[in-house]
Amino acid sequence: MKDQRSFTLLVAGLVALLVVGAAAAQEVTFKDPIGDDDGPGTYIYPTDSAYLRGSFDLTGLEVKQKGNKVTFEVGVNSVLQDPWRMGVGFAVQMVFVFIDTDGQAGSGSTASLPGLNVDFAPEAAWERVVILSPQPSARVRDEVSQKVAEDLRASVVVPNRTRGAGRTISATVPLDDLGGGDLTTWGYQVLVQSNEGFPAATDLLTRKVNEYEGQHRFGGGNDGDCDPHVMDLLAGDAQGEASEVEAQHQMLAYECNPDGTAAKRAVLTMVHHK
Repeated sequence: MKDQRSFTLLVAGLVALLVVGAAAAQEVTFKDPIGDDDGPGTYIYPTDSAYLRGSFDLTGLEVKQKGNKVTFEVGVNSVLQDPWRMGVGFAVQMVFVFIDTDGQAGSGSTASLPGLNVDFAPEAAWERVVILSPQPSARVRDEVSQKVAEDLRASVVVPNRTRGAGRTISATVPLDDLGGGDLTTWGYQVLVQSNEGFPAATDLLTRKVNEYEGQHRFGGGNDGDCDPHVMDLLAGDAQGEASEVEAQHQMLAYECNPDGTAAKRAVLTMVHHK
């Protein structure tokens, strides 16, 4: 009887460990169509050879939880290069992963971050944003402290280290930094931008989009600050369908006043795990 009871307790313990392990191992995956790295449909790459075709073409997002750590993997449609010797496997990209952790309309922020020139719909207000930058984490945190509104700074998550390999940019952060919870229930939005080591005073290490492209400037936009500074994002059901290209273009649609101020800013929504 004693041996049988010990065996029963052992089996129960193993089952409990498996249940806990399953609960702690979560994953969500989203896809994005290839060839839609043109923002609202008009954006053009800079002319410098550092900006390889596909460098800002988002192909997907994978978010994986293991224990109390969460890893973000963002795919692009080009083999990553490090022409500026950042030392982390990539250089030209700058990625923002916005997360709606509570799913409550009006809870969170509808403003984005400096330099992106987009807003979020009330039902897509975000509680956290993870920045994947090739810049040293200390530099990114310093920029955040200087340029992000004080009430939003605690919502910005900067990984200690972000890496690039192959066609994937990735970083791991503590689940607690994201506020805890079940990542399969969250809403996500990924904005692909370009790393700018010498940003404008109001921009968070991001590169501007102008009317005409230049060596280190995107073209096809506006010289004011009314156009979204986003080359690609997730749209529709984020399954990589062709219809999501037009959904992206519609979401990033904008209007400018003659003086370059925004008459209508781009308003973004989230995608959800299905």
